[in-house]
Amino acid sequence: MADVQVTCITKPNTQSTHEHITHLGNPGGNWMWTREQVIQSIDAKTNTFYVMDSANGQRAYIGVVRETGKAPYVRTYADGRWNNNLLSLNQCPLK
Repeated sequence: MADVQVTCITKPNTQSTHEHITHLGNPGGNWMWTREQVIQSIDAKTNTFYVMDSANGQRAYIGVVRETGKAPYVRTYADGRWNNNLLSLNQCPLK
């Protein structure tokens, strides 16, 4: 299993703080996956994904959130609680 750092995201509306994430990536690692691909990889335990918390330099791991009536989505989990570290990442560059 690979431990993969996410450094950017893509949202349909870049100004929205609550819009869903469509892609996650790392230009330095030369990859960008859809949210669905990341969820499948997490569920299959083929990769773990994380972001570096700029406030404390710690890893915040990405998990899958499932709520009744909603599509699964990804969110970071650190210090025993869900947080929004992903939404604070820069937009991924267009390919």
